[in-house]
Amino acid sequence: MKEIVPAPPAIVRNDYESVRELFAKNVVPSYGRFDLVLSHGAGSYLFDVTGKRYLDLGGGIAVCSLGHAHPAITGALVEQSRKLIHVSNLYFTEPQGRLAAELVQRIGPGKVFFCNSGAEANEGLFKLARKFGHAEGRFEILTAHHSFHGRTLAGIAATGQDKVKKGFEPMMPGFRHVPYNDLAAARAAISPATVAILIEGVQGEGGVTPATPEYLLGLRALCDEKKLLLLMDGVQCGHYRTGKFQSFQRILEGVPGGENFLPDGLSMAKSLGGGFPVGAFWLRAPYSDLLGPGTHGTTFGGTPLACAVALKILSVIEAEKLDENARTLGGGIKNELARLVETYPGVVKNARGLGFMLGLELAENIPAFAAREQPAALQFVNRLQAAGVLVIPAGTRVIRLLPALNLQPSEAAEGIAKIEELVKSLA
Repeated sequence: MKEIVPAPPAIVRNDYESVRELFAKNVVPSYGRFDLVLSHGAGSYLFDVTGKRYLDLGGGIAVCSLGHAHPAITGALVEQSRKLIHVSNLYFTEPQGRLAAELVQRIGPGKVFFCNSGAEANEGLFKLARKFGHAEGRFEILTAHHSFHGRTLAGIAATGQDKVKKGFEPMMPGFRHVPYNDLAAARAAISPATVAILIEGVQGEGGVTPATPEYLLGLRALCDEKKLLLLMDGVQCGHYRTGKFQSFQRILEGVPGGENFLPDGLSMAKSLGGGFPVGAFWLRAPYSDLLGPGTHGTTFGGTPLACAVALKILSVIEAEKLDENARTLGGGIKNELARLVETYPGVVKNARGLGFMLGLELAENIPAFAAREQPAALQFVNRLQAAGVLVIPAGTRVIRLLPALNLQPSEAAEGIAKIEELVKSLA
């Protein structure tokens, strides 16, 4: 793997308060932001406006597949912007066709629609399901408890977490939630209106919980039996994050029957553009022509600029074997987290996940966190941030590690050392 260019020099002037003031006056307060004002990055490191360096193990929530300021992404942006940035989807452009072919090659026979985000990609899957079942009056999609499928009105209706729904009732009809990794529950929930089942291969926001091989194969057989679509949300767990292109490919690796498994639709985003906004959904033949002219569209989806960036990211991942890096180095990090679980059971309870999508579950009732009302995960993230490492909370007691696919062994060791220092202090 190539070394990333050295970090730019620190910014001397402290713009922390002025940036905070700009946000307070002008930005809708829809996010609970950490007390950081970031200015630039290089590789797996970020720098705030005071010049402090942070090891980024959150990767922009699984977005920055090649880290920060990667020269290949910069080069693709500059080169393509000199040719063509946008023409709309009224015309053909080579980068979109090439990127679609690359994605189809990595998943299976079918076709791809391009959009701008994971939420939009999931909206496309919802529309596919409605179109598929319309003639029979079927429209209901079963999703899983603790799932996350976006912040649109349909996305929050599909999401199996009550906290995202509050204040936006009544929910859009057509979604019901069932326990994850429970095939019997899915079968029992099917009604005459059910048209599809939608799951994540690895639940991310729900706490980094992978699907079992038996669950995936069982859902495929169940959907075939009941003439349902099997849809998968690969927005966070896809794009080599688990060590294979899609999480189901890693989960079913070496499992009898797994080589023939395919969902009927799959959403993608996040790492696909490495930080440049691009989303997509893949549809398996024979469903790939259901959304004909006039049934779905987007102004900015699949621009030459976005597709050029995504193509370059795929070429870097392949050339530098970053799928193997996610698998091997991610496995090593998971082993180290498991060691912490054994050594400090009063602080950490479980380590789970695949590749570079890892979760560390905190123990209940950690004494050091008792004095504050903040969830344990948030307090842990704040303390680790103060030590110079960025991770992402998931729920109240799980932290997520979602680093760049080109994370270096030395950087992984640095992150583990800082996490262990914090865990030890809490113990």
